[in-house]
Amino acid sequence: MITTRLFFIALFMFMFLPAASALAAMPPILPMEDFFRNPDNAGFSISPDGTRLAFFKPWEHRMNVYVREIATGIEKRITSATERDIAGFFWKGSDKIVFAQDSGGDENYHVYITDIKGSEARDLTPFEKVKAGILDDLEDDPNHMLIDMNKNNPEVFDIYRCDINTGELVLIAENPGNITGWMTDHNGKLRCAWETDGVNTSFLYRANESEPFRKLITTNFKEEFAPVLFDYDNKFMYVASNLSHDKTAIYKFDPDENKLLDLIFEHPEVDTGGILHSKKKRIITGVTYTTDKRHYKFFDADREALQKTLEEFFPNYEVSIADMDDDERKFIIRTYSDRTRGTYYLYDSKDNSMSKLAELSPWLKEENMAPMKAISFNARDGLLIHGYLTLPVGINPVKLPLVVIPHGGPSARDGWGFDSEAQFLANRGIAVLQVNYRGSTGYGKNFWQAGFKQWGRKMQDDITDGVLWAVSQDIADKNKLAIYGGSYGGYAALAGAVFTPDLYACAVSYVGPSNIFTLLESIPPYWKPFLEMEYEMIGDPSKDKALLEEVSPVFHADKINIPLFVAQGANDPRVNKAESDQIVEAVRKAGKDVVYLVKDNEGHGFSNEENRFDFYRQLEEFFRKHLGSR
Repeated sequence: MITTRLFFIALFMFMFLPAASALAAMPPILPMEDFFRNPDNAGFSISPDGTRLAFFKPWEHRMNVYVREIATGIEKRITSATERDIAGFFWKGSDKIVFAQDSGGDENYHVYITDIKGSEARDLTPFEKVKAGILDDLEDDPNHMLIDMNKNNPEVFDIYRCDINTGELVLIAENPGNITGWMTDHNGKLRCAWETDGVNTSFLYRANESEPFRKLITTNFKEEFAPVLFDYDNKFMYVASNLSHDKTAIYKFDPDENKLLDLIFEHPEVDTGGILHSKKKRIITGVTYTTDKRHYKFFDADREALQKTLEEFFPNYEVSIADMDDDERKFIIRTYSDRTRGTYYLYDSKDNSMSKLAELSPWLKEENMAPMKAISFNARDGLLIHGYLTLPVGINPVKLPLVVIPHGGPSARDGWGFDSEAQFLANRGIAVLQVNYRGSTGYGKNFWQAGFKQWGRKMQDDITDGVLWAVSQDIADKNKLAIYGGSYGGYAALAGAVFTPDLYACAVSYVGPSNIFTLLESIPPYWKPFLEMEYEMIGDPSKDKALLEEVSPVFHADKINIPLFVAQGANDPRVNKAESDQIVEAVRKAGKDVVYLVKDNEGHGFSNEENRFDFYRQLEEFFRKHLGSR
């Protein structure tokens, strides 16, 4: 299986300080660019033999891959991207780098390979309008990888064995048209697959590659049964499942007997997240879960001791292992908090030495950054909602301008940590509220399903209730409220402007849908197998026509009576540019003004540094004008 090299409940009641004199000093207004420019170094990864580091570093204003010899410190740039950042990379052996890149944000990623000498990169998937990825890097096979690609059918992905030396691609698993995912064991053998009929998902398994797949279990998409990892004998599996509970737990599973075995871990309040494991010891070492912050549950004494050691080095920070060598002696350590993007370190467990590699944003001083606090409140129907509040430093937290930023997805969640947008706005004297509204993930299947067909309705009410909570706590000025978000958050911003027109002073939609009918019609082809699921979660254009008309902002643009700012990438494959075009046209037709920013070389969000600067420069001016921000 592909390794980790590839690629957050307590109720918070803010205690107001009695006088401005007791506050921390107000920080200087920092340049917008400091919050959104590329880091000096990022994404460190260590070679399997532990002798080299690979990392991102800007070159020609684009994030490229560099390699550094640990012994000598000599580094060399090995990619030459000038049009767009390298999207991601990993080591293939200790002398080659595999990386991914798309064109103008179209998300049709190609897989490239280059050696550490800086030879010209080779495109291993040189096909137009094709999306490719790595299923398994086959770390024990120096000459091959398994690549998934939708070359034959844009809606589904076949599996190819790729010879990294010659570029030869051999089809080893042809998708019959209903397979939505594949999985290998620790030996790189293709052992599992998932098929769908549009709503129900079946888990397919085989003991070896010479056998046909057999169907083990079928679940409705509303429930989860997700094999995550084979054990190191490739016999049993570890699965994430909520079939018998509300919260997702980790179980051991016998695929030959099609039976759940031991319960490994379950948390009573939140879903269990990832599994930690050791290839060297051939065991799982722990699991992660997120309440207000990320937490660990360890099963291995050595891994628990290692975490304790690392946290003793950095007692005031969150500490995670980003990568390790094959001997599990040298580790890439990442520290972070709500007030710093963090720092990368190289830790050698043999001599207990820690060496600093790079701060991500050394120009942003922690004392100038604002704390992020976990909060919770009850929605109007009594449902407990969690979120985060970031308050400006050095300003009495009473009747502040406030921006609520709903997260995208919507099947996702916000978490605790450094948030560039929240820090940027807080530096301008604005409070920032992030709400994990119903429909967010991580809080169990009931909370998630409570968001079904609730776009613009109860999901939006949760966001509204969060803002009203902040006003009721005297944190926010009811006359200086804004809503801003990207993707689904962009939809929520438009919905806020339409359905609560007297609440907000302004709204900003960033790559946000405005017409659910056209949104569902224009999804990428490889999302088509999931379309029936989308109908159940959002609404069926035929059966729920009245509902979707009711909650699509474009049909109610005449209700928008506040300033609106819309930003869009022209090549967005998820939220087509037509979504933004429609709402801008409708608002202007209603005689209202709207700021419209389009970037022709971007997709679902702005990747290129100069485009980010342009967007946030206009966003700052927009909020300064309509919220009176600092």
